[in-house]
Amino acid sequence: PVSQRQLRVGEVIKQALSNIFIKGEAKVPNLETSLITVTEVRMSPDLKTAKAYVLPLGGTQSEEKIKILKDFSFLIRKALSKKVDLKFLPKVYFVKDESFDYAEKIEKLIKQANK
Repeated sequence: PVSQRQLRVGEVIKQALSNIFIKGEAKVPNLETSLITVTEVRMSPDLKTAKAYVLPLGGTQSEEKIKILKDFSFLIRKALSKKVDLKFLPKVYFVKDESFDYAEKIEKLIKQANK
């Protein structure tokens, strides 16, 4: 089970990452960070790692954009250190958010069943 503390810290990290991406505070080369959406952040029980679910606007070239985020996560972490005040700054892992694709698939199945 996920603790309230994990949820709170995850939400703080999500808000901070969103602000960093919108304002372009992490100078990630070859990537327009204002087009990245952070949908969710899940924290590990010890709060030392964060899994950030992200989705590029439009969903185009998402694999290569997420690879760029992974490669330059140290820049994002540096910008994050200035935004949040935690005892340990979590290591951030970026993952493509598949929930929208899954929801669309289920919606299509429901529409087919109703016909």
